[in-house]
Amino acid sequence: MIDRRRMILAGTAAALLPAAALHPGTAQAAPELDESGLYQLPWFLDSFLELGEDLTAATREGKRFVILWGLKGCPYCKELHTVNFAMPEIETYVRENFVLLHLNHIGAREVTDFDGAKLGEKAFGEKYGIRFTPSLQFFPETADGLAGKAPLAREVARVPGYMKPEPFLAMFRFVREKGYEAGSFQDWLKKRGA
Repeated sequence: MIDRRRMILAGTAAALLPAAALHPGTAQAAPELDESGLYQLPWFLDSFLELGEDLTAATREGKRFVILWGLKGCPYCKELHTVNFAMPEIETYVRENFVLLHLNHIGAREVTDFDGAKLGEKAFGEKYGIRFTPSLQFFPETADGLAGKAPLAREVARVPGYMKPEPFLAMFRFVREKGYEAGSFQDWLKKRGA
């Protein structure tokens, strides 16, 4: 069963946060379109798509593992890369604290899931109920026990669609600070006075 609370709370976060003045400027690198039509940044993870290994490597680096879903021609994917990731505060925070794997919503590259299942990107996304792009899946610090959980129960948080810069950055902070251990994203925002 989909934890709709995570999805709804992430989607409504923009209304709960006051307008924040993110620092204007230029991020370190502009996004480029790859051969599949997805926007890429040089600091995105280039891996063999073995999720257990990717998560373990991220944790070893002191970072958290997140999957970003994109789709060729998606206007919100473009906005995510040209607006959100173009803001140095966001780009720097995400790059320094997360390992981000970018997958194609309709792609065919083989992904090895935490339970050992090998699926194409599209089938993997369907298994996890990914319906929108861009979407983000955040995972715990360790893959221990993930294989025995239902796909959605493996995530600690999810963003099902585009978020404006302020709530987008807040969600990454929520995961990095393990706010999900104490309650929902909405509860975390309220405690912070947002």
